[in-house]
Amino acid sequence: MTIRNFMLPTRTAALVRSCLLVLTCLSTATLATADDDEPQWQEKATEAPKSFSIDKLQTFTVSQNSSLTYGIDPETLTVGEDWVVRYVMVARSTSGALNVLYEGIRCQSAEVKTYARWDNNRSAWNSPANAEWKALAFSGATRPAMILAMEGLCNGKSVNGNPRKMLATLKTGMYLHR
Repeated sequence: MTIRNFMLPTRTAALVRSCLLVLTCLSTATLATADDDEPQWQEKATEAPKSFSIDKLQTFTVSQNSSLTYGIDPETLTVGEDWVVRYVMVARSTSGALNVLYEGIRCQSAEVKTYARWDNNRSAWNSPANAEWKALAFSGATRPAMILAMEGLCNGKSVNGNPRKMLATLKTGMYLHR
């Protein structure tokens, strides 16, 4: 009788281990199938706008201490089929010097990419050969894009509607991420 009581827990433990092994295999197979069914995100090819204007910029504040004035050209604000929000951003110094970028923000992954920089001397865009997506951050080179994303271009991990809605949100100063 003692042997039977001793054997029963051993058999039960073996059965529990077998069940757990089967459940683990099933859940792993289900996760792999779910990942395989989702299409991979594919970035669409894009070209910098042929023209932009610095006369009607939608301005935004990157930092109270900055000597630069930032703005985007509303006419260049688009949402692509790949759900990337693209725009021309202008940073103007107090002396009038301009730094103009054609960028895209991917709200879903909180990343920004600089597609091209405006060359004032040649009046043409310079596109880097190895442009990469960079994580948005409150410090460094991606801060202006982070502020844009938070103040109107993105709503969490989603695009904040169409360009008209984005511009209205930027104008009213309604922060979406507080």
